[in-house]
Amino acid sequence: MSMVPIFSVCVANTVVTQLLGSTPTRLYPFGQAPQDVAKPYAVWQVIGGSPENYVSGGPDTDTFSLQVDVYAISGSSASNVGDAIRTAIELDAYTTNFNGDSRDEQTGHYRHSFDVDWIVNR
Repeated sequence: MSMVPIFSVCVANTVVTQLLGSTPTRLYPFGQAPQDVAKPYAVWQVIGGSPENYVSGGPDTDTFSLQVDVYAISGSSASNVGDAIRTAIELDAYTTNFNGDSRDEQTGHYRHSFDVDWIVNR
């Protein structure tokens, strides 16, 4: 299976690294953010996808649907990071859904969430 290049595309964008850092860049696969990571940070996960099937010959691309979640100490910070990530990847991927914003009652942290589809060559 192909790999989605969201991390490499985002770390190449100076606005993203200004907001999420560069050593390390706080963009993690879902479930891999360190405990007590500095805010803001973002996580992503594959939520669906499929190969580009053809009647003659095998697939040459895979389409992945990703969910990206940004966590921050303010709603505006979460939205700004989400905007920066979308701007960084929009020449390679398509935003397909805005999942809304929320606030965790226990931590008080804000969440900004969106989905993208990414077509990856094999």
